[in-house]
Amino acid sequence: MPTKATSRRAALAERQALGAAEVAARSGLLTAHLFEHFDVAAWHWLHVFLPIAARHEPDTWRVIHRVWADERLPRLAAPAMQPGTRALRHYELTPATELLINHWGIAEPRAALTAEVRPAQLDAVLVPLLAADHRGHRVGYGGGYYDRFLAQCPPATRFIGLSLLEQHEPELEISDVEPTDVRLHALLTPAGVRHFGSSPSGR
Repeated sequence: MPTKATSRRAALAERQALGAAEVAARSGLLTAHLFEHFDVAAWHWLHVFLPIAARHEPDTWRVIHRVWADERLPRLAAPAMQPGTRALRHYELTPATELLINHWGIAEPRAALTAEVRPAQLDAVLVPLLAADHRGHRVGYGGGYYDRFLAQCPPATRFIGLSLLEQHEPELEISDVEPTDVRLHALLTPAGVRHFGSSPSGR
């Protein structure tokens, strides 16, 4: 069974090899699958990560602009890293939100000018990742930011991973899962959506 580290290295290399046009095309498919397979209009708050283009992350701006264009769709929240900690805080994302670039090159809402959103308010979270196994355990960059954040959300919040890469091994199982790892409820890939069963904790 692969470890998080080996899965992370393989996924980073595969994703970095994608050209800009392929990233755009696959991001478009993820957006289409989200609105096809989930009742987005039923949500009040959707949390989105803002992509790091240099790392070839899924272009969530496609989701953001689609939501902004339709007043029937939910309000949006985006994260901001807290200096000196491994914690995130979350702020409303609107067309008027001022964004700052942090030292990791990630765009974040400017906290002083934006309303804070609590994890308890969120109906769904679009989760960044590099890989996921058949049980819904994800591999991120290794900082643990999202596991700590997702653990603060209510049991009804849906965690939806976004991956530009196909899962070539449907029964892949990560060997070094930790008790603090929070599972996904679903994974979107260019091919479609995969749903995972509930964990004992209801996640």
